[in-house]
Amino acid sequence: MTKAKITKDLNDEPGTWIFRDIPRDLMRRAKAAAAIQGTSVKQLTIDLMEEHLKELDRKGILPKGK
Repeated sequence: MTKAKITKDLNDEPGTWIFRDIPRDLMRRAKAAAAIQGTSVKQLTIDLMEEHLKELDRKGILPKGK
């Protein structure tokens, strides 16, 4: 397997993040918002991050990826 193929395979795999010290009120509100939308807190977080990153891209603030 070539180095380029190995790098591409690693970039396609999902990663894991662990967040600590999240305010309890924010956790409760996120859980409620996810339930209202019929989704998970994980998916709500992913959707919100994607929206925010698209906005930064649109404004030209986020550096272009390779």
